Amino acid sequence: MTGNSAHLLNSKDIRSSGLETHDLNGHGLNASRIGLGTWAIGGWMWGGTDEAESIRTIQGAPDKGVNLIDTAPVYGFGRSEEIVGKAVAEAKMRDQVVLATKCALEWDDKGGVQRNASKKRVLKEADDSLKRLRTDVIDLLQVHWPDPVVDVRETAEAMAELKEAGKIRAVGVSNFSPEQMDAFQEVVAIDVAQNPYNLFERDIDHDVLPWAEKHDTRLLAYGALCRGLLSGRMHASREFPGDDLRNNDPKFAQPRFNQYLAAVDALEAFAQKHYDKHVLDLAIRWLLDQYDHAFALWGARTPDQLDAVANVPGWHLNGAARAEIKAIVDQHVTDPVGPEFMAPPSRKD
Repeated sequence: MTGNSAHLLNSKDIRSSGLETHDLNGHGLNASRIGLGTWAIGGWMWGGTDEAESIRTIQGAPDKGVNLIDTAPVYGFGRSEEIVGKAVAEAKMRDQVVLATKCALEWDDKGGVQRNASKKRVLKEADDSLKRLRTDVIDLLQVHWPDPVVDVRETAEAMAELKEAGKIRAVGVSNFSPEQMDAFQEVVAIDVAQNPYNLFERDIDHDVLPWAEKHDTRLLAYGALCRGLLSGRMHASREFPGDDLRNNDPKFAQPRFNQYLAAVDALEAFAQKHYDKHVLDLAIRWLLDQYDHAFALWGARTPDQLDAVANVPGWHLNGAARAEIKAIVDQHVTDPVGPEFMAPPSRKD
């Protein structure tokens, strides 16, 4: 296993791409502000996976300026981490990437998932992830979901122990409330908060984002393209195969689906008129301009799905433009719904 570099990660590929980078933990862990999200690469809830295509996607990401790779054990029940680890090891690119993964979910042999943020579970998952990722250090480990059965301070103790042991470089939490993060920080500082955030899912504007600003915490936004809704490639007759999670996402069910598609069309027209860009470019630029310490996760499982990353750097949205964009969304989406459908059950449920 490898992973003993200082991890400043300013390779020529990253510098020459023009894509913005930012310190992920305040201590020199430099990452691209767009990260590769690998949930779909795990196959589970995304209609399967193609390992060869996934490996090409991961290995080609640094050439496009993307050095942050985010995964989790539950993505394909270890499959996503295994593919990421294989891709990075085969290309000998460990010193070119920031590896972020998660912990505190468990699953059974029938595919049932539930939360478990006990200290014992977190410590075991970290060791399992190190093996699957073929590295001796995880750059960013995040608690995937808070566990109502376990005091967050117990979970934080496990994360502090892992950091002290040199197994992780930065500590993150995902889907936590400000109150839960306050309690967590009684034990160990939070470097990164990961939450759903995009033009259609803006709930954290009222709680998590102000908390992050107050504490100078990095925000790692997942669902930046809202499960593809903001890609500009969706249409009303689109069907999703197998266990694709969008079959259970209320946004993709009528009549809401048409509302979101109408908003996408209006946003596309706005982006074209004012910036000569597309709605996908606009969605990512909007997210990064909302907060100086924001990072956006971009889900991809084929190399070409990262091509549009090149359209993000070099321009910005001012406050007036962001206000107009919000008004466009609110005008068309009259029955909005959040990402609550993705929350896994707790053991007490």
